Amino acid sequence: MNPSVKRSIRSAIRNGTGMAHTGAGLFVILLAACAEKAPPPPPPAPQVEVVTVTAKTVPDEPEFIGQTEAFRPVEIRPQVTGIIKEVFFTEGRNVKKNDRLYLIDPVPFKAVYLSGKARVAQAQARLVQAEQELARVKPLLEEQAVSQKNVDDAVAEMMGAKATLEAAQSELVKAKFDLDNTLITAPVNGRIGRSHFYEGRLVSAQTTLLTTIDQLDPMYVNVNVPESYLLRRRRELAEHRVQRPDIFQLHGVMTFSDGTVYPEEGILDFADVTLRSETGMLQARFTFPNPEGGFSPGKSYFYPGQFVKVRLKGYIRTAAILIPQRAVQQGPKGSFVYVVDKEDKAELRPIRASTWHEKEWLIEDGLHPGERIVVEGFHRIQPGVQVNAVPFQNEETASPDSPAAEKMTRKAP
Repeated sequence: MNPSVKRSIRSAIRNGTGMAHTGAGLFVILLAACAEKAPPPPPPAPQVEVVTVTAKTVPDEPEFIGQTEAFRPVEIRPQVTGIIKEVFFTEGRNVKKNDRLYLIDPVPFKAVYLSGKARVAQAQARLVQAEQELARVKPLLEEQAVSQKNVDDAVAEMMGAKATLEAAQSELVKAKFDLDNTLITAPVNGRIGRSHFYEGRLVSAQTTLLTTIDQLDPMYVNVNVPESYLLRRRRELAEHRVQRPDIFQLHGVMTFSDGTVYPEEGILDFADVTLRSETGMLQARFTFPNPEGGFSPGKSYFYPGQFVKVRLKGYIRTAAILIPQRAVQQGPKGSFVYVVDKEDKAELRPIRASTWHEKEWLIEDGLHPGERIVVEGFHRIQPGVQVNAVPFQNEETASPDSPAAEKMTRKAP
């Protein structure tokens, strides 16, 4: 108590006067003195909402950019040199195997074929004559009516006739091949492109590209996998942080540029053996069924040359730490979170976040199961500050009477 106040009390008691008034005044003075010396009450600890870190087994599904490609892009080239006489197909439409595409003028090839048939007939006649001559001279040699030279000449003549016949038959096969190939047909089912040549144009055998047919069922999707991903995945497999089946049992989910997800899943059927030096990436290929590939143009899901996203399915990440995205903060040195220790004090913890899983970050380093991290109330805390930690309730799962539900209700228009 203030010394001056004590002296006033003693003086009032000695004098014995004005006790009533002095008592009232003394009471007021006592209250004022006590009010001057009472320490202010400590502020309440700031309330924050926290979640407890847990380890989960989750699918690890990276996503890559891919480009579609026809299953069989078939080039249509002529087998003979000649003039195009007729074009049978409509460009950009579906064709079936053995459908007629082009007709190269067959007249000169038919003439060669008929001439070859005539030479074969001549060779056959010569061979018959040679065989008959040899059959006549052999008995005469035993009777010494002819010399050995006559027999040898007959044998040589027969062998020459056989060789002539074989040559004529080979030429006839080539002439028949050329004549048959004046009519060009579709080797596969698919969608035919634009014709590069039309009636009246001279085309050269095996060099002129007439058109192409794309076989659209199934379809390929080529993806480029960065070297950094391959190295990280290899390390994770070696550390048993990730599990996967055989590489050619991995599946893919395709998403188009407008966000549409293709209903059929593809399967990995090829991985290149070398990295591309110009990009540092490894090319892999998925095969997707395309039952609508045989439909008329405009009714199928995708075409060759489209850019798509392919989400890889089959990897499983064990002991994965996932935390809400809102818990991850960004600072000058990278990502960090606030961890509430056993004494309910906030601690700033640097972390390494890698990928998103829906609405959560996958944490590679910096957190351990059982730790509590702040999700709401960052603006109220600093490192080392005592906090009042309460469980975080997700808006999707909050009960109607919970504070989170009330907060969501207040935010609603």
